[in-house]
Amino acid sequence: MEDKAARTSEGQPIRCKAAVGRKPGEPLIIEEIIVAPPMAREARIKVICTSLCYSDITFWKMKDPPAIWPRIFGHEAIGIVESVGEDVSEVTKGDMVVPIFLPDCGECVDCKSEKSNLCSKFPFQVSPWMTRYESSRFTDLNGQIIHHFLFVSSFSEYTVVDIANLTKIDPVAPPNKACLLSCGVSTGVGAAWKAANVEPGSSVAIFGLGSIGLAVAEGARLCGATKIIGVDVNPEKFEIGKKFGVTDFVQAGADKSVSQVIKEMTGGGADYCFECVGMASLVHEAYASCRKGWGKTVVLGVDKPGSNLSLKSSEVLCDGKSLIGALFGGLKPKSHVPILLKRYIDKELKLDEFITHEVEFKDINKAFDLLLKGGCLRCVIWMNK
Repeated sequence: MEDKAARTSEGQPIRCKAAVGRKPGEPLIIEEIIVAPPMAREARIKVICTSLCYSDITFWKMKDPPAIWPRIFGHEAIGIVESVGEDVSEVTKGDMVVPIFLPDCGECVDCKSEKSNLCSKFPFQVSPWMTRYESSRFTDLNGQIIHHFLFVSSFSEYTVVDIANLTKIDPVAPPNKACLLSCGVSTGVGAAWKAANVEPGSSVAIFGLGSIGLAVAEGARLCGATKIIGVDVNPEKFEIGKKFGVTDFVQAGADKSVSQVIKEMTGGGADYCFECVGMASLVHEAYASCRKGWGKTVVLGVDKPGSNLSLKSSEVLCDGKSLIGALFGGLKPKSHVPILLKRYIDKELKLDEFITHEVEFKDINKAFDLLLKGGCLRCVIWMNK
């Protein structure tokens, strides 16, 4: 049955609840806000569920720019289109959509090319605004602007997202599973599949077995890698990793350097290494763990602003390895996310195993506690359950 409020809300501001971040590191405040109608090339989304990603926590703790307050966090989500702005034909009211932080305009040279997923019309940035307008669609009840986060801001019952950041999906998908493809799982699986192009029979080393590292393992498994080495400070992660295809485990911080151990295990270094934590020192260790000649290191972790890498020029020249970064795992959101979803529906790709907790929207701060304590992979937050 159609929601009466939704029938009368098109083109009008909507008053709804959102979890607003007002100060760094402090619990989010659930309050009523006003969500403006979408402008041209935008859609307003009723969020069904959202999950907490560590990137939300990183920016929630941040005190200096690009931190900005107040802000609505959240960027892994799924929702239903409530209304669309002018000049939108790609989605229509009632469509099931996944919002994705990485724009995919479909028009620029980069979006039309198979070589890149980095849109040049809307270059990725950590902006407090909408994708194509330097403005917000959120205000509090006192008229104060509330800023956006990663073009999604899903910790709100309703949000406005640019059409370049929306991927229409098959409504058959269970929403709590499909929302995981909005960021973390897609990033990890995509890194193995698209960014690294992992080959059958190859060896893989994954630095950090959080959600993204485990998703890399899942992607490497799907690609046919035969040796998938997990590296973490916590040995308990090995048991979890086995579910996603991890075959071997190296505990970081032991007597021998990790790179030395991996070289011994693989007879010269892993074919593919993935840094999934966001530490320059781990990028160096991953690069050192890669095989000379064809080894490829993929950086997925988000380090603190201003962090630098330091590689010897002679080593780069003589070792012949590759070092690349991969936003969203090198995936093109609009074309690759539906493929991953189909692989889940066809029971090839694991998603259920990433969900360790589910909470109601009123308990959103519990999700932060769970992820900070380290016993959580993904906590799904249901908006109206």
